[in-house]
Amino acid sequence: MRKLTLAMAVLGGLSLSGSSFAATEIQWWHAMGGANGQELNRIVKEFNDSQNKYKVDPVFKGTYTETMTSAIAAFRAHKQPAIVQVFEVGTASMMAAKGAIYPVYQLMKDTREPFNPKDYLSSVTGYYSDLKGNMLSMPFNSSTPVLYYNKDMFKKAGISSPPKTWEEVAADSKKLLASGAKCGFTTGWQSWVQLENLSARHNVPFASNDDGFAGLNTKLLFNGPLQVMHITKMHEWQKSGIFSYGGRRSDSVPKFYSQQCAMYTGSSSAYGGMVKNAKFDFGVSSLPYWASEVKKPSNTIIGGASLWVLRGKSKEQYKAVAAFLHFLSTPKIQAEWHQFTGYLPITHAAYELTKKEGFYKTHPGTDVAVLQMTASKPTVNSRGLRLGNFVQIRDVINSALESVWSGQATPQAALNTAVKRGDALLRRFERAHQ
Repeated sequence: MRKLTLAMAVLGGLSLSGSSFAATEIQWWHAMGGANGQELNRIVKEFNDSQNKYKVDPVFKGTYTETMTSAIAAFRAHKQPAIVQVFEVGTASMMAAKGAIYPVYQLMKDTREPFNPKDYLSSVTGYYSDLKGNMLSMPFNSSTPVLYYNKDMFKKAGISSPPKTWEEVAADSKKLLASGAKCGFTTGWQSWVQLENLSARHNVPFASNDDGFAGLNTKLLFNGPLQVMHITKMHEWQKSGIFSYGGRRSDSVPKFYSQQCAMYTGSSSAYGGMVKNAKFDFGVSSLPYWASEVKKPSNTIIGGASLWVLRGKSKEQYKAVAAFLHFLSTPKIQAEWHQFTGYLPITHAAYELTKKEGFYKTHPGTDVAVLQMTASKPTVNSRGLRLGNFVQIRDVINSALESVWSGQATPQAALNTAVKRGDALLRRFERAHQ
């Protein structure tokens, strides 16, 4: 009897072990480090613990560029993950790799997983959809530019509310400088905020072919009258102290933390950093627009990244991928991610849940980015940019802008040069993908 009981226990153990190893496993390569990476891992664990059919293995691969490069190399070696997180400027490159990607809309249809594109914010999904509106990748961490301002410095300068227009930014900055501030505003991600979103906000094309959405043979157009006027103003503001340059990415945010500058234009996802590092009362407002150019601004465009599904996996693994993407899109998970990180909620339900929970009342300003992106229907000039070699093009733009800030080139000449060099990069991309 004892031997029989022991044998049954062993068999039972083997059975349990077998069921645990029977779970279909998939890898998700991502670029989320620090606190956001920890929150990502927590979400994955919640999915894994919620059922026993699938197991997601999250793998941190470094920066966005490193993650995308690693995935491309892995695909060529037939060792690719099922899911890879790719930043928004890599969208055109992923779309061009048609044999390598499994479009999300097709995946969800094939696996019969619940999926309704209308559940998502159109200003977010438009960036990752084809001309027919089909979602090619799943938005995950999406952000958009906003204006952060120092309420204490504003009060000292006698300013009661944040500026809504660039005209008001200039006027308020003069008051701030007179009250003792060293600079009015600084900016992060200058290409994204001061040219890409500037163009979208004013419904002006950044590039031809519907900003690249209509296909290849695209030409850059960011050296037009609006963009030249804006950069000319910023150059003037740089000399007078209204604007202070601090770096290509988010390198300038310490100027805001240290209260050297009273305003900062940067990503909505910087909110968590503001809460942690700003030792003063700060507010969040929408990205300014030129009242002289438009009566009502268009929506801003997104930054961040989306999740792309790669070909070469089994039918069961794709069922796992679809189940996981559905889980990530649920209101609860999206609301938690939005509230923890400052990234946009990608669904209407997640936004409504966050509002119902009172988060926006206890964390004023965290809804600005959502309202800014949903206030108007995206136009062909405000749904995003789909350009090949966009990472390199941004570097070209950054160099051009720095030549303006340093006084080495006029705004028109600098942007003309950037357009010429950027167009050459577009032609190179086209030759490689025709």
